[in-house]
Amino acid sequence: MAEDGALGDQRRAAEVVQALGRHLNGLQEPGREARLRALRAIRAEVQERPLSAPVLQEVFAKQLLRPLVRCLVGDPAERCRELAVQLTYHGLSHGARPAEALPCLLPALAQRLCPPQGQSHEPCEELRLALIQVLGLLLELCEAALAPYLPEVIHILQATLLDPYPEVKRESCRCAAASARAMPEHFHMHSEFLIKPLMQTVSHQHFRVRVAVIQATGTVIQFGNGKSVDDVLSHLAQRLFDEIPQVRQAVTSVVGEWLLHLRDRYSYFHKLIPLLLSSFTDEMPENKQLAESYWKRIGLQWEKENEEDLKDKLDFYSAPSHYPEGVVRPELGCRELVTRNLSKILPGLCHDVTDWVEGTRIKASQLLFILLLHAEDHITQHMELLLRTLYRVCLDEENNVVRNCVKAAELIGTFVNPKVSLKLLVSALEKTPMPSYLMILAAVVRGCPRQVLKPHLSYLASTLSRPEICQRSEEIFYMEQLLCCVQSITEVCQEDCKEISLQLMKVLVTIMAIPRTEHLHEKVEESMCTLAQVQHLSGFLDLYKQHIYQLMEWVSVSHDRWNCYSPELLQLDVIATHSGPIIGEALQDFILILKTCLQPTKDPPMRLKLFTILSQLLQKANETINSQGQFLSYLEIVIKEILAPNLQWHAGRTAAAIRTTAVSCLWALIYSEMLSPKEIFKLEDALMPQVIATLDEDSKMTRLMACRIVSVILNICGKQFDLDKLNNIYPELLKRLDDAAHDIRLAAAQALTNWFKCVRNDDEKSILKSNIEFLYRELLIHLDDPDQNIQRAVLEVLKEGSVLYPELLVKEIEAVEHKHRTPAYCNQLLQHIQSTGK
Repeated sequence: MAEDGALGDQRRAAEVVQALGRHLNGLQEPGREARLRALRAIRAEVQERPLSAPVLQEVFAKQLLRPLVRCLVGDPAERCRELAVQLTYHGLSHGARPAEALPCLLPALAQRLCPPQGQSHEPCEELRLALIQVLGLLLELCEAALAPYLPEVIHILQATLLDPYPEVKRESCRCAAASARAMPEHFHMHSEFLIKPLMQTVSHQHFRVRVAVIQATGTVIQFGNGKSVDDVLSHLAQRLFDEIPQVRQAVTSVVGEWLLHLRDRYSYFHKLIPLLLSSFTDEMPENKQLAESYWKRIGLQWEKENEEDLKDKLDFYSAPSHYPEGVVRPELGCRELVTRNLSKILPGLCHDVTDWVEGTRIKASQLLFILLLHAEDHITQHMELLLRTLYRVCLDEENNVVRNCVKAAELIGTFVNPKVSLKLLVSALEKTPMPSYLMILAAVVRGCPRQVLKPHLSYLASTLSRPEICQRSEEIFYMEQLLCCVQSITEVCQEDCKEISLQLMKVLVTIMAIPRTEHLHEKVEESMCTLAQVQHLSGFLDLYKQHIYQLMEWVSVSHDRWNCYSPELLQLDVIATHSGPIIGEALQDFILILKTCLQPTKDPPMRLKLFTILSQLLQKANETINSQGQFLSYLEIVIKEILAPNLQWHAGRTAAAIRTTAVSCLWALIYSEMLSPKEIFKLEDALMPQVIATLDEDSKMTRLMACRIVSVILNICGKQFDLDKLNNIYPELLKRLDDAAHDIRLAAAQALTNWFKCVRNDDEKSILKSNIEFLYRELLIHLDDPDQNIQRAVLEVLKEGSVLYPELLVKEIEAVEHKHRTPAYCNQLLQHIQSTGK
């Protein structure tokens, strides 16, 4: 039966050959149409009729192959070449022995796809695609039979991988992978020649081309020369930043396969692991899951391959007592792979995390966290490099980079003994305090277990509270990170913070004292409340109460040498104004500081600042410095040794500002009603001359408060003044009636009203008659003031003064009444004098 079938095939083949004879001659015709008719006729005989594989092979190999090859190589008509390629493809795919066509066909493919210099290649991109598809078919059907022709195949692929037509590139990638699989024992000797064109195409604008190139690269290196990994790593790493998820997925798959199956994978673990682990943070869940799946398989495979080395760790496995929340611990094999290769990975990664390209820095910072999570306590041996890098990176402008590095620093706190980490961090802080150092310190503290950190609390808190650390800089960023350190300590150590409460308070007070950190005050107060809460105190005022004496002692150590730039001055401001009623408990220390620092010989800007603080406190004295009712026992010191010396006139704007604040303090003291009339009279001698002198100050505020102070003193104890004193006061008050400021004129009028009340007995009247007459005359001038409010105020002064010499006043009124623009006030004054019956 087999012989009958063979004879039948031979007869059928002979018939087809006979039928094709005339058409094959037509391929030699010069006319395009004649050649087309011949090719169509051949197609009708061979392709459109059912022929068995042996028959087709017989016809194709002996009759058709060479004419068709000549046609696809040399025919000038594109349509003819197209039909020739189609017929060739059909003959190969349906023939029984396609390998027999290799000697004839492969040189033809090479001639059309990668011709020698000076010859033209196939101009039609669709035909180039068809030709490379023929090559792909040969690779699929012939496999190892192509080995002698591998150089030609590689030469063709080198050209077609760089073809401008994207589909040709994709088909060439498939051919490159197919050739690697078809002849692995021969391919590794030639694989390097494909790497350069593949890498030239890996960044093509079409993502499908990029995917095909990456997949082909994986297969080429898998079955080729493993040394080419070095040539492609940077390109693959760049594709991890590709915006198309499929491209990133292709990189993940290729790297995963290499880590599982590459012959020399142990030599490239340190180069390939970072690429795979970078996909752990891919924005697409599918890519992330793929990377995690590969990594788990790689770890388990490595465990099996190194079971002897890991025997102890496998047998005596124990999970760490403290581990980051929300994170699954990697497999032992995965952890060991990272640990053993970290020394090779870390230097390059630390360089990338400071790269000028933002995307590179973000990716590297994400990878750093993943690596440290795997390395666990093995981080210790890399601490210096890690900290040096983190210090620099935490100053990055990109928030994502900083956030990732802070998370990495928290892992240092989790896995590294604080004895080691704190020593290195504090050493760096002592040399050059920088905000990034504090940021890393805060993160390390946050990551550290409470019980592990407890023995180091005192050392840590005392370091932070040292002047060279907490007072090193007024930079806002520095202060923010210093506050973060305190918050981290409080958050982690809870009740254990009681033993370092004072040191933390010193740091918080220092932060609040920096002039440019007003926006941090609320956060600092929250931190104080948290610190109080962990000690079971009701609020930050209780915290001040607990430490007020130590805090006052702390700031007053060098108060005799203060100037306006002394940080202790600002710290005192915070303690005095922020502690509310608690400052009243340390009044003795506070007054001592004021007495020393407010001497006229001390730095003027510093005195100005201290007077501002004192004035602020005196405005609510019973809620601040007099909360314990002890302020009056220091009153004589405040008046005679602090206020009075600073009311004396000195040249300069700063001296004037000091007098203004001193007068403000005196007014606040009197206005608070803490002083009894007896106490005011007792202190009046020391104050009145300086206050009278300040009535002529350039500062409107000073003149206004001086008028008010004189008015109050006259009202309370003016009746006990001697005549000389009264004689010295009224001329200065009269001057103020001519003041440019409306408020001051009204205050002066009120003071003059009180002055008249001080003259009551006949002896004083008779002695002061000429002065009173002068006052009447001057006041009547102001009674005709353009401002009605001033007129009414002066009217009240004259009404009060009229009881002394009414007849004299009437005489003076009659003398000037006709000169007044508005005699109505003169008439009212006359009516008042008549109504009093005097």
